[in-house]
Amino acid sequence: MSLRVILVDDEPDRAVQVEDALRASGCVMVGRFGTGTDLSRLVTELRADVIVVDIASPDRDVLENMRQVTYDQARPVVMFAQDGHANTIRAAIEAGVSAYVVDGLTPDRVKPVVDVAIARFAQFQQLRSQLDKATSSLAERKLVERAKGILMKRRRCDEDEAYGLMRKMAMDQKSRLADIANKIIEAADLLG
Repeated sequence: MSLRVILVDDEPDRAVQVEDALRASGCVMVGRFGTGTDLSRLVTELRADVIVVDIASPDRDVLENMRQVTYDQARPVVMFAQDGHANTIRAAIEAGVSAYVVDGLTPDRVKPVVDVAIARFAQFQQLRSQLDKATSSLAERKLVERAKGILMKRRRCDEDEAYGLMRKMAMDQKSRLADIANKIIEAADLLG
């Protein structure tokens, strides 16, 4: 399956070279736009898989646009730039740019750089998913512990018995343990 690419470039001559290199490597160009474009909307409308940005030096507005695309639309961004300053590179990476290449835009390097950016983006998305899952699991565990404490105090029972009561409730109501814990906490808050 061919990658659907949006190219962001303010210099038409340079953009043609990048487009030609991407097409030659099997990519489908779905649009070419300047840096002031609303990329989030276009990524959705054009169903782009990746965004390639060719720019001398990314400014704050360009980086904010990239941040919005990578976080709202979850697409990899490849940035070819002339600015090799550490602060600029750091700002680009913080904005979600998957690959930042300085002074290296040659037609034969475009596709491999895009491939690396896609792989790094997928790896980052997987790590983000694992972090979200771990954070959610920890929050649920805290709810269960708090609800157990409430049951232990109100029912004057030990921890195992409180946990058993919650598990039985969850099974009887065909609910998750965290949902039962939440109900117990809400009821305790209501009753004071």
